[in-house]
Amino acid sequence: MKQFEVYRNIRKRALIMGLPVSSFALMMTSVIGSLLFIIFSFSLKVIISVFAINGKLYIALTHLAKHPTLLHFKRVFPKAISNKKTSFLDYDDH
Repeated sequence: MKQFEVYRNIRKRALIMGLPVSSFALMMTSVIGSLLFIIFSFSLKVIISVFAINGKLYIALTHLAKHPTLLHFKRVFPKAISNKKTSFLDYDDH
């Protein structure tokens, strides 16, 4: 009888085929759109190019899922928040 392990890391991230849910939805939208494209313009070049485009999209999305810092351009918050004076000018009266 086969035994299954309990999946305890459900809060980490849900993955479908190695992709987060939003990336999987983008991939499935691309697959459905490419199927419609194949149906309405049937030729060997179209079929090969659609498979190549979907393959490249899948590879790019899995790469972005493994390295999410590639799309992180700007830091929203500073590393440290401090009340320390940032300049040596003294503005108060002594």
